Amino acid sequence: KMMFLTLKLLTWKQMGELSAYFTCIVQLVSQLVTYAPLTLFPTPVPKAVFHQAIEVQTHYNILVDKISQDPDFLQGALASTIEVDDFIARLFKIHQQILKEGRSQSIILGLNRSDYMLDLREDGTSSLKQIEINTFAASFGGLSSRMADVHRHILNVAGRLEESQRILNNNPAAGLAAAIAKAWELYGSERAVIMFLVEESQRNIFDHRYIENELWKRNIPTIRKRFDDVCKTGSLDQDKRLFVDGCEVAVVYYRNGYMPQNYVSEQSWDARLLMERSLAVKCPDISTHLVGTKKVQQVLAKPGVLEKFFPEQPEVVEQIRATFAGLYTLDMGPEGDRTVAMALAAPDRFVLKPQREGGGNNIYGSEICQVLERVKDSKERMAYILMDKIHPTPVLNYLLRRDAPLKLTNCLSELGAFGAYVRQGKDMVLNKCVGHLLRTKSAEHSDGGIAAGVALLDNPLLV
Repeated sequence: KMMFLTLKLLTWKQMGELSAYFTCIVQLVSQLVTYAPLTLFPTPVPKAVFHQAIEVQTHYNILVDKISQDPDFLQGALASTIEVDDFIARLFKIHQQILKEGRSQSIILGLNRSDYMLDLREDGTSSLKQIEINTFAASFGGLSSRMADVHRHILNVAGRLEESQRILNNNPAAGLAAAIAKAWELYGSERAVIMFLVEESQRNIFDHRYIENELWKRNIPTIRKRFDDVCKTGSLDQDKRLFVDGCEVAVVYYRNGYMPQNYVSEQSWDARLLMERSLAVKCPDISTHLVGTKKVQQVLAKPGVLEKFFPEQPEVVEQIRATFAGLYTLDMGPEGDRTVAMALAAPDRFVLKPQREGGGNNIYGSEICQVLERVKDSKERMAYILMDKIHPTPVLNYLLRRDAPLKLTNCLSELGAFGAYVRQGKDMVLNKCVGHLLRTKSAEHSDGGIAAGVALLDNPLLV
């Protein structure tokens, strides 16, 4: 009533101006905030391969941690890559400097996500094959924590009650936050904060916020800072404690810094080095960041390599190796030459992968030939690896995304398992699979994740 009386006192001109003002506000908000893209219905996933991905994740956590602590292996695996890839070379230089100075912090925090697709065998069954493991800013743990409720509601509205009851509980945000909280606790200062290192403009901010809120529930303070903030206000005290804008930082949780364009100046690289040299727990630290490169993934697939990290554990080696797709080197020499010839002869059988994250970087089909014809006789080819192309079975679904028509679409899905671990010294104090992620895209797209605007959030419906 008071609103009506107030509006009556306005002139028609003022009301027109007010209407225009609110129209502008609505337009502005619509440009800044929208729903995350999602599938209308959950996607069927075979129980066996789903549980295989969940069960192998703790082994992957240990593998990532062991590799990060093996500088000789990292040196050997990345020797060719750092010759030709400036970005990986810059990261490796920081890694070497930290090794030379000695690690300041014995607490290791790892939050990763291993991604898979289901390869269709000739007998009609599906085989779980790893696409990659993300050791840096593994995203959508927050948003995927809400997807179970979304699809339960949709199925209930659609009258599919039995299916709604089969949607799995899933809360990666809580599991990821629990690992961060454990690292914060081990750091040992209640005044210290968790620092999310973020981009200037963050489209995926709500994914972060779910994890932040889980930390605030535990009364653990968080701050959000950019590389520029660390450049301007970051410092180390005599004990190498990290301070940013006057706050002592217990944990640096990197949600930015995995692509070359994230480092806009030399000051950005200086800031990364400052954080790596500090007493703060880094997630990931520089060594763990390097473990997530495609080249390390390819080297791990060589015969006898996994056995080095799991001596006298053949069952663990078997579990991990069962998820490997074919991976091939493009290093200079006879083996790399054979890979080039194989790819040029049948490019549709493979994916050409550079050492980049963020989606939309892989190369397919005729483009493989274009790239390899250009680089096949030069060291430039060592910036890539070659991988067998996985052939999942398309499934029909409706895709809900902003400004796109709703229509029945042939879709392909990618399953991710979130891993979290915390090690202090030689003791692994936490090692879990903390949830899952299903991303689905139209079959017409070869590459690209949710952040790249291609894939959509989904749920597995186990069958």
